[in-house]
Amino acid sequence: MITLNVLQTLVHYSLHFLFPGLLARLFFKKEWKKAWAIMVATMLVDLDHLLSKPIFDANRCSIGYHPLHTNYAIAFYMMLLFFPRTRIVAVGLLFHMLTDYQDCIWTEFLSR
Repeated sequence: MITLNVLQTLVHYSLHFLFPGLLARLFFKKEWKKAWAIMVATMLVDLDHLLSKPIFDANRCSIGYHPLHTNYAIAFYMMLLFFPRTRIVAVGLLFHMLTDYQDCIWTEFLSR
């Protein structure tokens, strides 16, 4: 079980920090470094965790719990895709939500 927890953590943070670099290289070739930095900066969306008690709970699913991780927020992030000036931010935020969602699946699986 500890090995799976370590694997979950490794996958989670790789998806938050490394995979956006791959997305940037694939979809924003001319400005991939800037795109990668912006996508990593979208991690600031996790500041909404500060509103929770406890701030961190390894068994809590972020999606649907924290204000910036709700379906309404995700719908707003999807709307940002339609505007070229906010597209990189939208990709970063949506991929962040996808990463957190897969973490919810891991957590549910490991709690069984």
